[in-house]
Amino acid sequence: MATVRDVRTKAGEEAITMLTAYDAPTAGIVDDAGVDIILVGDSVGNVVLGHETTVPVSVDGMAHHVGAVARATEEALVVADMPFLSFGVDEAQSLENAGRMLKEEGAQAVKLESGPHTVSLTEKMVQLGIPVMAHLGLTPQHVNQYGGYPRQGTDQEAAERMLELALEHEEAGAFSLVLEHVPANLAAEITDALDIPTIGIGAGPDCDGQVLVFDDAVGISEWTPSFSEQFGNVRAEMESAVDDYVSAVESGSFPAEEHSHEESDLEELY
Repeated sequence: MATVRDVRTKAGEEAITMLTAYDAPTAGIVDDAGVDIILVGDSVGNVVLGHETTVPVSVDGMAHHVGAVARATEEALVVADMPFLSFGVDEAQSLENAGRMLKEEGAQAVKLESGPHTVSLTEKMVQLGIPVMAHLGLTPQHVNQYGGYPRQGTDQEAAERMLELALEHEEAGAFSLVLEHVPANLAAEITDALDIPTIGIGAGPDCDGQVLVFDDAVGISEWTPSFSEQFGNVRAEMESAVDDYVSAVESGSFPAEEHSHEESDLEELY
């Protein structure tokens, strides 16, 4: 099974692949494909659970999905996304919530939507044996502050602050850094400045790796962000299969003789 050390050694040497998964069947598919990291993202909130944002996702909810993914994964590194207000408010509670994902649910690391408030927390988690993936740029848990999902780091001051925070989290012990929805040239500069690998989503081609939401990548989502890519059309296949099922039941062609059996030893009931 992959480790955080394996991921770190790929920086600048080999492209890192990461996809989300929220359940055991999806995790099995992703793992069998040889993806390096499976992120159990709090995007489960809007991708799977029907919420408009990731904000409503709870610690218990994340634990439920993390455990399902971890049980189905044999090779990839499983990273648990820490949901809104599960960290950064109280240090002891933050450590307990993150530790639960490793100790009880089988993850090997956690991801924190990062800022000045997570530098010391990252250091403490790492000291206690909880590997941390940092996350800068667009941090979706701040949707109510942003008023949407705008690109980040678009002016000089914001770009310099992002680089500074990236270096601070590396110094604190983070083993990797997600950069989301930032200018490609900024992501390239941050990648060049760090020894730990960067993993981009909407951050251009120069990061050490890339991550996408599984449903976007395989074509289940009805809408995908401009920086994503659909590598299949699973939604169309699912719709076709369901249509065929409905037609078969309504027409009486399913179930057919091969889908059922009769028991010869049964006597007439009446």
